[in-house]
Amino acid sequence: MDESRNPQSLAMSAERRIARRQEDEAVLRAVRDGEPRAFDRFVERFGQRIYSFGMRMCNQQEDAEDVFQDTLIAVYRKLSTLRDAGALTTWLYRIVSNACMSRRRRSKFAPARELSLEELLPGSEPLEEGPVMPEEAGPVHEVYRRELSEKLEAALRDLPPDYRVVWMMRDVEELSTQETAEALQISVPNVKMRLHRARLALRKSLAHLRPQGEHA
Repeated sequence: MDESRNPQSLAMSAERRIARRQEDEAVLRAVRDGEPRAFDRFVERFGQRIYSFGMRMCNQQEDAEDVFQDTLIAVYRKLSTLRDAGALTTWLYRIVSNACMSRRRRSKFAPARELSLEELLPGSEPLEEGPVMPEEAGPVHEVYRRELSEKLEAALRDLPPDYRVVWMMRDVEELSTQETAEALQISVPNVKMRLHRARLALRKSLAHLRPQGEHA
């Protein structure tokens, strides 16, 4: 049975998201309140996520490392002034996304021109259904899953940054639509529109992929 259609699996996934959010907020509150070793706990919990976010946004290790350092400095200097405990995660991702966008603008690796979404998703073309997702386990399917992951990363690099950051906040970091809007300081309808179009563009880029031996 497809796990995505299993109500019990969906409930477990929601419980995991809630538990992760509660743990995230606890670590951020500890930093805000100046608890001993709290900043070390912050780096342990968020460091890899911040670095991965920077890599996907900037596509270069050097820029991702700068994003990581800029974020740590901002959190260390500013988090103690934030009083609304419910806004801690949103505040953190606002810092991360701003650091990414700033670094992209100043980067020596920045592309001469960003592709537009219209180039990636021409309105006149029919929508693709997306890649086949195998349910079976085994060496062939593991190779396919790795290929799918690599192609997804490549497709992400082609997404315009404004769409990429929304997709990452919603589908990777699992922020809500409202939290994403607050972190990026844009409207909720704008978040929904960008996420919808980002998903369509990614699905279109991956639609041709099939496990070995399977055909459309």
